[in-house]
Amino acid sequence: MLKTVSHISIKSLRRFSSVSPSPLKHNLVEGLRTLVKSEQRNLRHGISLHHHMHSHLQSYSHDVFLANHLITMYAKCGNIVYARQVFEEMPERNVVSWTSLITGYAQAGNELEGFCLLSAMLAHCCPNEFALSSVLTSCWYEPGKQVHGLALKLGLHCSIYVANALISMYGRCRDVNAAYEAWTVFEDMEFKNLVTWNSMIAAFQCCNLGKQAVGVFMRMHSDGVGFDRATLLNICSSLYKSSDLVRDDVSKCCLQLHSLTVKSGFVTQTEVATSLVKIYSETLGDFSECYKLFMEMSQCRDIVAWTGIITAFAVYDPERAILLFGQLRREKLSPDWYTFSSVLKACAGLVTARHALTIHAQVIKGGFEADTVLNNSLIHAYAKCGSLDLCKRVFDDMDSRDVVSWNSMLKAYSLHGQVDSILPVFHQMDIKPDSATFIALLSACSHAGRVEEGMKIFISMFEKPETLPQLHHYACVIDMLGRAERFTEAEEVINQMPMEPDAVVWSALLGSCRKHGNTRLGKLAAEKLKELEPTNSLSYIQMSNIYSAEGSFNEANKSRKEMETWRVKKEPGLSWTEIGNKVHEFASGGHRRADREAIYKELERLIGRLKEMGYVPEMRSALQDIEEEEQKEEHLSHHSEKLALAFAVMEGRKSSDCGVNLIQIMKNIRICIDCHNFMKLASKLLGKEILVRDSNRFHHFKDSSCSCNDYW
Repeated sequence: MLKTVSHISIKSLRRFSSVSPSPLKHNLVEGLRTLVKSEQRNLRHGISLHHHMHSHLQSYSHDVFLANHLITMYAKCGNIVYARQVFEEMPERNVVSWTSLITGYAQAGNELEGFCLLSAMLAHCCPNEFALSSVLTSCWYEPGKQVHGLALKLGLHCSIYVANALISMYGRCRDVNAAYEAWTVFEDMEFKNLVTWNSMIAAFQCCNLGKQAVGVFMRMHSDGVGFDRATLLNICSSLYKSSDLVRDDVSKCCLQLHSLTVKSGFVTQTEVATSLVKIYSETLGDFSECYKLFMEMSQCRDIVAWTGIITAFAVYDPERAILLFGQLRREKLSPDWYTFSSVLKACAGLVTARHALTIHAQVIKGGFEADTVLNNSLIHAYAKCGSLDLCKRVFDDMDSRDVVSWNSMLKAYSLHGQVDSILPVFHQMDIKPDSATFIALLSACSHAGRVEEGMKIFISMFEKPETLPQLHHYACVIDMLGRAERFTEAEEVINQMPMEPDAVVWSALLGSCRKHGNTRLGKLAAEKLKELEPTNSLSYIQMSNIYSAEGSFNEANKSRKEMETWRVKKEPGLSWTEIGNKVHEFASGGHRRADREAIYKELERLIGRLKEMGYVPEMRSALQDIEEEEQKEEHLSHHSEKLALAFAVMEGRKSSDCGVNLIQIMKNIRICIDCHNFMKLASKLLGKEILVRDSNRFHHFKDSSCSCNDYW
């Protein structure tokens, strides 16, 4: 009798020849069973056993019992072709023969062959519960419905295996109606096991029915049914992905789920803890709880857990994401593709390209230098950090480019306002453009005031069904026409849209109305924006500014009061600059900084010298509720980007770092007209390039001019 498949050798096979047929058959069957049960299913050993049968048992295919084991072995080892060959050579087959091959096709993901085989089986014998459940594991809706009908006809729908498979099949369809068909199967079941409950939760989760998934879990818990890791992961996915759950519901469920995982000990399992981290960070925005949970995972933090926490902080707190990546490296863990992708996303949120360069070196060292997706991420990170040269270098060195590669390069040029570079790159594309391609092109034309070229591109999108304009494309066109003060055309485009304009479209129009003082259209855009996003401060502030600019101060005050009534808060202006490998943050007014007095003095000196060069504060950029001109000027001088520049100049003088010809500043909202004028003159005065990245684009200030040509 064979103990392990690895012990099967040529010598042992030869010994079978001296054994009588019955013991030989027994030993071969045991060998096949052992092979199937082993973790490493070695197909080569299985073929050796098959060859031995062929040599010593010429009529083995007539032995249904032996042939069935061969089918199972080949199917389990992943060679469905050999399994089918054995099946076809059998003169007689029983239900196990058919079921074994059907199961093999299901495991191989070959839905069509499995379904056809089941259909053929009906002419020879009646399928059992295992045959139906196997077919259902790879079936989709239409064939699945037919199998469901067959199960009802044969009375096999009562089988827990068939019922569980039906629930899973309907769930995979990702259709709400299919999910409720799964629910009907679930409710009709007299006996349910843990797989049944998990399958039902997963079905609702797949169909974006989070409330129902949570409801099943609560019922399961109240009925005293135990749960496992799969249950928790499905519920976490429901809380994270479902759009039918409001934030308060998610928060309540997440806390209860967290408590349950702690009590049950499942919180120590990496996948469960990582799923909770994802809910806390991406759905609830509770980064302190998210970080706390991660720190409690000290005994089970693998690369998946580290990647999860880095992903969580990549946008919210990029600096912390970089620090976590450094800690991961110190713990001797090797970053994988996902880790690098997440940390590069964090690099894109930093002021300079210093960290992106470091990560780039590690990507190369890790053997990922040819990876298209990571190279795309590098282009994006370098573009966001202000280094177009590095973007181009990565792009040019790529052996293979996909549509995202081209789009990333186009977006980089668009972000930096280089429309003369973006169009030649577009014409060089050797791959079909997609929706994102046209967004990059239209944005570039909008930023550069190239309306005619932009409209030609927009009109060309109607030529093919796959490039028909979507909401974002319309928003770009409205922004482009509005910036050029072509409001009649902008209104026509909005009226002709095949879909309802969204908040982005109305925001674009409102911004242009603020720039050009179009009160009538601005009021319409503001009202529409309030309907769609009542807590967005933009509509209230922009209308207040429009009214103030035309002297309607009562209306401006009403808009501000309305904002207070609805408790809408304006996003505070923040800026960052990096000095000596350290990022410094500045808020408007500088009240958060202990060194604000020194920064104020430096800024006063700078403003004094700039006034000698012709700088005049643009009072329209000051808060409209400030009455005195001196107060308005003081408010303007304390905008966050000016404080950041003054600090950079002050620190540069301290360190005698006069050789650095670039000052980089990042701002969370759009730069105002006054700060734009200020930076232009400051670049001339200081003899340096000042690179400001605001929420919309980059401004390269040099020698009293800006890359945007004052069109932004």
